[in-house]
Amino acid sequence: MERIFVSYIDRGMIIAIDGPLASGKGTLARALAAHFSLPHLDTGSLYRAVAHNMMREGYKFNNTAAAADIARHLNINGIIDADLRTAEVGAGASVVAAMPEVRKALFDFQRKFAANPKGAVLDGRDIGTVICPDADFKFFITARPEIRAERRLKELHAAGDNITLEELTKQIEERDYRDANRADAPLKPTETSIILDTSDMGIDEVIQKAVGIIDGTNK
Repeated sequence: MERIFVSYIDRGMIIAIDGPLASGKGTLARALAAHFSLPHLDTGSLYRAVAHNMMREGYKFNNTAAAADIARHLNINGIIDADLRTAEVGAGASVVAAMPEVRKALFDFQRKFAANPKGAVLDGRDIGTVICPDADFKFFITARPEIRAERRLKELHAAGDNITLEELTKQIEERDYRDANRADAPLKPTETSIILDTSDMGIDEVIQKAVGIIDGTNK
């Protein structure tokens, strides 16, 4: 995929956060954005919005042409965040995110957001490797699959989704495999990524750890 990179000259601090579903990357990203007064972009919401719009318009998730067209004309205004957080939309997002055509359509949007003079925090699955390879800090957040499934199950049940733990675990395993093995921008840490395993950490501990790393007080 052709890359058109935006200059980082005279920019603010950029924090890239990658990781699989329910690892805690989104919560950490929002916390760091608030702590350092930086704009935040959940890039996964873009792919979820594509999947959501495909469902709304009656397309199958494997319809590459439709997915790419929707991505090129994506307007997330008016989409209720809760509608993007269902298990079905999440599964669809993983499918469309593996399509190079969709990733290319959303690439410039993410790069322009990262070029904000104030700096930015972006979380997703290819931020440190593709979107912001020159980020000041790259975090890769992970956790054991069973822990992630339990976390996500609580969120879905609270939202009224009655998916079972068995079904959700299967979806997470399938999504992990797709994300890690797709040809374009697979999910993986970079050589300079700071890896945080949140399996046995509370969110406050994770945030404190990351803030300390950024501030230089926690190596």
